[in-house]
Amino acid sequence: MSGPFGSSIEEDLKLLDVRLKQLKLEYEQYFLGNRPTEPQMQRAEVQKIITFWSGQPIRNTALRFRFNTICARFFSLRRQWGEIVRRIEEGTYERHVFKAKLHERERGAAPKTRSGRGKRGAGDDDVFQQLVDARMACGQGVEGMTREKVSALLRKQADQIRKKHGDGKVQFRVVVEQGKAKLKASRVREG
Repeated sequence: MSGPFGSSIEEDLKLLDVRLKQLKLEYEQYFLGNRPTEPQMQRAEVQKIITFWSGQPIRNTALRFRFNTICARFFSLRRQWGEIVRRIEEGTYERHVFKAKLHERERGAAPKTRSGRGKRGAGDDDVFQQLVDARMACGQGVEGMTREKVSALLRKQADQIRKKHGDGKVQFRVVVEQGKAKLKASRVREG
């Protein structure tokens, strides 16, 4: 029996598997904010193949099993995507909330760093909370992290930077690189 896209069910199942993997990547790009819209056309193509073969008798047991496995994976992913889209629409999606808070802090933190009060450790609580939020958004663990441990780490790194580059203020910020939250230090130039 020939399928709607290939000359046989084997070809359609290969195509379906490839398109489902591509669709998963497209959704990941959408959720990361690298794609402006949900990949609805690609999803409709996958749904079309599944709908066609769901109404056809597949006599080969191995092919029927493979088809059912792909369908189960698609329905599971579809449910997951729907949940994430719902959270995005509600404004509760962790990655988007994290980015919004980070941008808000960057805009709000700039005057604080310029005021130059000179207190070592000022802003440690902000850095701690940003680091916790970033690690959670990236799926990294936060167990064992305390404000005291992070403050001690910030002081130690600031001292090392001052020894290497001379006295001056050191400012810390949280960045996400390759899916991992990290602390970045920079000297604040006076003047």
